[in-house]
Amino acid sequence: MQLFYNPNIAEGETSFNFDKDESRHIVKVLRKKVGDQLHITNGKGWLFTAELTLADAKHCSVKILSQNLQPKRPYSLHLAVAPTKMNDRYEWFLEKATEIGIEEITPIICDNSERKVVKLERFEKILQSAMKQSLQCYLPKLNAPIAFKDFVDSSFEATKFIAHCEETDKKSLKSQLKNNENTLILIGPEGDFSVKEIEMALAADFIPVTLGNTRLRTETAAIAACHSVAFVNE
Repeated sequence: MQLFYNPNIAEGETSFNFDKDESRHIVKVLRKKVGDQLHITNGKGWLFTAELTLADAKHCSVKILSQNLQPKRPYSLHLAVAPTKMNDRYEWFLEKATEIGIEEITPIICDNSERKVVKLERFEKILQSAMKQSLQCYLPKLNAPIAFKDFVDSSFEATKFIAHCEETDKKSLKSQLKNNENTLILIGPEGDFSVKEIEMALAADFIPVTLGNTRLRTETAAIAACHSVAFVNE
C-alpha cells in the first residue's frame, strides 16, 4: 500500500482534488490512471480509500470510496530534544521516531546548545514523509523551539523524565516506564544538560533516568528512549 498525505481532506467528503504538485507526482511519477485506487490520510487519524476519476498532470480528482478513523495508541510519547549541531542528525531522529511511534516533539534550547535556530518547515516535511512511509495516519505534532526553563515550567499530563549524563542517582528508564501511560522525556544537547538545568527539572518533578551504560549522542539517546516506550507498550 502507498499512502498519500493531504491535510485538507476532511471527514465526510465524497470527492477531492489534488494540487498541481501532487497531481504531477501521481500521473508522471507513479503512472496512476483513471480507475486506480489511492489511499490518503489527513494526518488526523483518517484513512480514505479513493478512486481516481481524473488523471491529469495538472489536476487529479478522486471519488472517496470509504473512510475509516484509525485507533490511537493507548499511550502518548512526547520527546523534548535539544537541536543537534549537525542538522541532519536531528532530521534522522525525526524520521526514525515517527516510524517507531511518537505523538509530540519539542526542540528545547539549552545552556549547552550549539544550534538555537531550526527549520520547522523542513522538519515538518520529514515528519510527513516518515508518516507516509510507515503507513501511519497520525502526524506527530511538532512544536516551535522553546527555552529549557520555559518548557520545564509548563504543565504536562504525563510522567516526566530527564535523561542526563551526570554521575548522580538515576533510575533505568526501562524500569520506570509503565504500560499505557503518557510519557514525556527530556534529551539534552551534545554537551548534556547543565547542572542548573538538571536541578530545575528535578524541582519540577522530572525523574532522572539513564538510557544505559554507554554515552549516547543526542539523536541516538532520543531514539533509544522512543523505542523503550514503544517496547514497553507492545
